Amino acid sequence: MTGTFSVIGARILTGDAFEDGKALLVSEGRITAILPEVAVPGDIRRIDAAGALVVPGFVDLQVNGGGGVLLNNDPTVEGIATMCAAHARFGTTSLLATLITDRPEIRDRTVAAAAQALRDRVPGFLGLHLEGPHLSVARKGTHDPALIRPMTDADLAYLTAEVTDIGVRLITVAPESVSEAQVRALVAAGYVVSLGHTDVGAEAAARYFAAGASMVTHLFNAMSPLANREPGVVGAALDAGPVSCGLIADGFHVDPVAMRIALRAKRGPGHIFLVTDAMSTIGSDETGFELNGRQVYRRDGRLTLADGTLAGADIDMLSCVRFVHKRLEHPLEEALAMATRFPAEACGATTKGRLAPGADADFLLLSADLALLSTWIGGRCVFDATKAEPVARPSSARASGAGA
Repeated sequence: MTGTFSVIGARILTGDAFEDGKALLVSEGRITAILPEVAVPGDIRRIDAAGALVVPGFVDLQVNGGGGVLLNNDPTVEGIATMCAAHARFGTTSLLATLITDRPEIRDRTVAAAAQALRDRVPGFLGLHLEGPHLSVARKGTHDPALIRPMTDADLAYLTAEVTDIGVRLITVAPESVSEAQVRALVAAGYVVSLGHTDVGAEAAARYFAAGASMVTHLFNAMSPLANREPGVVGAALDAGPVSCGLIADGFHVDPVAMRIALRAKRGPGHIFLVTDAMSTIGSDETGFELNGRQVYRRDGRLTLADGTLAGADIDMLSCVRFVHKRLEHPLEEALAMATRFPAEACGATTKGRLAPGADADFLLLSADLALLSTWIGGRCVFDATKAEPVARPSSARASGAGA
C-alpha cells in the first residue's frame, strides 16, 4: 500500500511514551501527522491496528548477513537485498550492510554493490559499515589476522574520494592501525568513525574521540576492558558524553550484569544502542557455515568456531529488544529507543528511528507481547505475519563473516 492512508486503533510510540486515541497519517512514504483519530479526514484510507503497538522500525548498524547470505561472500546488490528482506521479517527497516576485514577487491565490489543498492532504492538499505581491515591483531576476534593492516595514504584517498554515494558510511578502526589525522580526514569526508577491535587504553581512546570518532563498535567485545587503574576503551566510551556505543544483547557476548551497569553508567548525550552483528543464519535454516576456511557452528543461539570463539551473533533485533526489556527489566520505551532512535541519531539518519511528521514511514505493528505483526518501509508493507511463508535458504548462500 502506498499513497495516503492512516493507521488507527493503535497505541503509537511518539517520543518517549505511547499515546492512545491517535492516528498515524502517511503520505507518499513519509509521516505527515500524528493526530487524534477523530480528526482523520473521512476520505483517507484507514488501517485498523486493532489495539496493536505502532513503533518506529528498527535501525541496525551492524549486519553481516541474513537469509543465508554473508556480505563478504556475496558482495552484490542481490546479496544486500536478500539481507534486508530477511531482517525486515524481524522488524529491521534500516540496516548498514557490514563488510568485515577482507581483501581490497572484495571491499571494492562491496562499495560498488552498495552504490547500486542505493540507486535501486533497495528497501531497508541504509548504507555500508566497513568493519576493518584497519584493526588491532591483538583484539582481532574472528577477523583474519593475515588481512588486518594499517591504513595507508592510498586507503584514505580511496575512502574519501571514491566511496561516496552509498548512503550512511560507518567505519570501524583501531588506533593501532589508523592515525588521529586519518580519523579527522574521514570525519571531514562524511564518515561516522567508530573505535573497535582495539587494545589501546582510555587515554588513547579519548584522543581519538577528540579527533572525531563518535562511536564504539560492540561495547565490551574485542576491546580493552574497564579496570581499576586502566579504564580501557570500555571506560573511556562510557565516560565520553558525545560517544555512542553499540551493544549485542544476546546474553552470550555480554553478561546481563555488565549490560545493566553500562546502561546506568553511560554519560549523555550519547547512548548505548542495540546492534545484532547478525550473520547469514538469520532468516535461514543454516546449521553452520564456513568462515575464512573454518567451520562456524550454530548451536543453542550461539555461533562459534570449533574452539568456542564467538563468530558473530545469531540474533535478530526484535529478540534483542525483548532481551533488554524482559531479561534486563528495562522499560519497553527505552528498549525500543535503543533499537530505533538511538542508532539513528548515532549515525546521523535524521529521518529514521522515530514517528514524527517528516520522518520516513518506517514502522512496525507489534502485539502486546511483542510479536511482530507487520513491517512497513516507506509506507509500504514489506512483511505481514498473517501471510508469511517460511523463509527459504537461498541456494547461493555460502560463508564468511566476523565475530567479536
